[in-house]
Amino acid sequence: MFAQRLSSPRAFRLPAIMTLFAIMLPMLAGCGYNTIPTAEENAKAAWSEVLNQYQRRADLIPNLVETVKGYATHEKDTLDAVVEARAKATQITVTPETLKDPEAFKKFQDAQSGLTSALSRLIAVSESYPDLKANQNFLALQAQLEGTENRIAVARRDYIQAVRDYNLTLKTFPSVLWATLWFRSNQPFANFTVDEDKMQVPKVDFGTSTKQGG
Repeated sequence: MFAQRLSSPRAFRLPAIMTLFAIMLPMLAGCGYNTIPTAEENAKAAWSEVLNQYQRRADLIPNLVETVKGYATHEKDTLDAVVEARAKATQITVTPETLKDPEAFKKFQDAQSGLTSALSRLIAVSESYPDLKANQNFLALQAQLEGTENRIAVARRDYIQAVRDYNLTLKTFPSVLWATLWFRSNQPFANFTVDEDKMQVPKVDFGTSTKQGG
């Protein structure tokens, strides 16, 4: 009886399946099976960096607004616009898990663009207040804001490229085979669609030209 069990097809089925997987996995990897999940994780990581930089900008704004408020008392509308734009931008969140939702992504994008525009107007207002432009705290905040805007631009660029790479894997050969057979739930990620001229960072003027001209 024992010998019969050993010689039965079932006794050898599991080892045979395990052997088959052991042979197939390296072949799948060599054929690009890991291309889709790797590109997907790269895109998610790039998006996380975009979020980090936008949050860094949001954290700078309260101090910037308070500093400007101390000198530009007649610019209430401009200051309120920045505060409102910041509130709206921080209320809309797109996580790496929801990048497949173009509508949610567009709302996030529009909110951040609105904050960029509000900050640009605030920086422009400072030109009318020499004492504000000479304030060391304001200058430090300007420098931090400029650096953050540059980091945002870099993070966005990296995300755009990562998403292009990922979306391409879902529709090009041979990775499209894996998308059809193994990654059916994977969908293209949303991407930034703002024109390049609308992505310009707020201009930061440290007043050097005024000093040199005087």
